[in-house]
Amino acid sequence: MAEMRIVDAINAAMARAMADDERVIVLGEDVGIDGGVFRVTDGLIRKFGADRVLDTPIAETGIAGVAVGLAAQGMRPIAEIQFLGFLYATIDQLVNHAGRLRTRTRGRLTCPLVLRAPYGGGIHALEHHSESTEAMLAHIPGVRVVIPSSPARAYGLLLAAIRDPDPVVYLEPKRIYRAGHEEVADDGAALPLDTCFVLREGRNVTLVTWGAMVVETMMAAGLLASQGIDAEVIDVATLKPIDMATIVASVRKTGRVVVVHEAALSGGLGGEIAARLAEEDGVLRGPVRRVTGYDTVVPLAKLERHYMPSISRIMTAVRETMPSEIPA
Repeated sequence: MAEMRIVDAINAAMARAMADDERVIVLGEDVGIDGGVFRVTDGLIRKFGADRVLDTPIAETGIAGVAVGLAAQGMRPIAEIQFLGFLYATIDQLVNHAGRLRTRTRGRLTCPLVLRAPYGGGIHALEHHSESTEAMLAHIPGVRVVIPSSPARAYGLLLAAIRDPDPVVYLEPKRIYRAGHEEVADDGAALPLDTCFVLREGRNVTLVTWGAMVVETMMAAGLLASQGIDAEVIDVATLKPIDMATIVASVRKTGRVVVVHEAALSGGLGGEIAARLAEEDGVLRGPVRRVTGYDTVVPLAKLERHYMPSISRIMTAVRETMPSEIPA
């Protein structure tokens, strides 16, 4: 095993997939010679050559369209979009082609592409560089949305996404690209898609989150434990389709839930999770609380930390959902 950061694990997963399957190629802006804007694809062009690591023009619609065409003809492209805020030009290809190809051809063709993009705030970036609009992508029929939160999950989930016969949007929480290390076995083993990961067992309240917000959520759970509150933490990981069975099983045990995400409140996936829990008879013993970004454009550097969900906001939400059971 090797110590890896998320950025290293994603690179290792792509290298492993490319070594194992000659149909896997990487394409995008500056992914070859420069190794990507965050150096996630660094070194791949030296290992596999310019025929399999393709520097493209600055044309996100074209990148997605070429990826759809390659996937339809049996290749397994990994297309990089430099930031989630630049991905909107690919929506036409995702909605009208990638997500529909299996249905349109009655199963004769599939679209095994991965569209990678760094997402989220917290790095004092410019406009269009800090979006968390994963709910918009999750609304596209036929497309999976996956977000890792640790090096091991980044490695295993990306391998699963590359091997999946249908399109996967794989969003990378850039704030924690290099935030910590973890031992990861570069053994080619994938992790299951469509599955939540229980990161911490608990019995009093369930904290549901994904991406970089796993960091603050786990820290909040630790502080709550010091106050006698046992919080279970769930990393959703695959946001479409959501593994509600794992979430429901946890909330049946705890009766209380707080959902944490960077994305804006309105239309966020926290609302979808809350609605599905409300449909389960006898699960909830208190109101669902959401700790989210605000219904604004992500602000620039000086105000960014006020936008991002914080440990204190998470703990306040826990107190609101079970006020009589938490000591002041």
